[in-house]
Amino acid sequence: MDPSSRPSLIERLSALLMREPEDREQLLALLHGAFERHLMDADALSIIEGALSVADMAVRDIMVPRAQMDVVEIKETPEQIVEVVLDTAHSRFPVIGESKDDVLGILLAKDLLRYFAGKEFDLRDTLRPAIFVPESKRLNVLLREFRASRNHMAIVVDEYGGVAGLVTIEDVLEQIVGDIEDEYDFDETEDNIVKDNTGRYRVKALTEITDFNAAFSTEFSDEHFDTVGGMVIHHLGRLPKRNEVVNVDGLRLQVLRADSRRVHTLLVDPQKDLLLPTSPTTEE
Repeated sequence: MDPSSRPSLIERLSALLMREPEDREQLLALLHGAFERHLMDADALSIIEGALSVADMAVRDIMVPRAQMDVVEIKETPEQIVEVVLDTAHSRFPVIGESKDDVLGILLAKDLLRYFAGKEFDLRDTLRPAIFVPESKRLNVLLREFRASRNHMAIVVDEYGGVAGLVTIEDVLEQIVGDIEDEYDFDETEDNIVKDNTGRYRVKALTEITDFNAAFSTEFSDEHFDTVGGMVIHHLGRLPKRNEVVNVDGLRLQVLRADSRRVHTLLVDPQKDLLLPTSPTTEE
């Protein structure tokens, strides 16, 4: 056959989709068929599936819960705020008055540069308006609003008007494209436990306890949890925040990445000279 007479990639994919699927299941089946025929790669298929799924998800499904919100109080000094910025590594913060229900606006960390550059600085005047969205808002609608308004964060409110949490544009995009890597991420193709140049170890939270014990000569039981992330949650009795630290049995475990649903990455320091209490402690 003359190669020039062969249908192009777009023509083949278009012909496949011209079968007019009657529902989402048929559409997904067609897309998986296109993948199996090498008309699209795995990443493209994953992104399309993610884009379809956000229409079925609401803000409540991905928001950072109220208890895990990192906030700045309006009464704090610039020096105190900088400590919060350094501890959390966020770029945006809700600024509150008397409580987390009293959100006055959003502070961009970069706006603090005015103060440290010797410019006139007033926290209230620096705040950007806060956007409020209901827990029930669909993610595809929220993403469209984020793009139109150029906002990156919204405060989530419940049916009574109280603050239930917050959501960012990154949270929505991660539902489509997967986790967006930051400086604490490491190659998913590498081992679960990776030593860095400081002598500490970056450990995936899904590392099984048996593998963790073998690497660090520990004897943690897997009776109540299967992974090192589960161990951290078990000792805290809740989901940890980013940068939170657990000291247990001679190890210092710092949470590098965590979201509202699970722990992703830990930094483990076996060299830490700790005076261990009878039960694990946390460092804020």
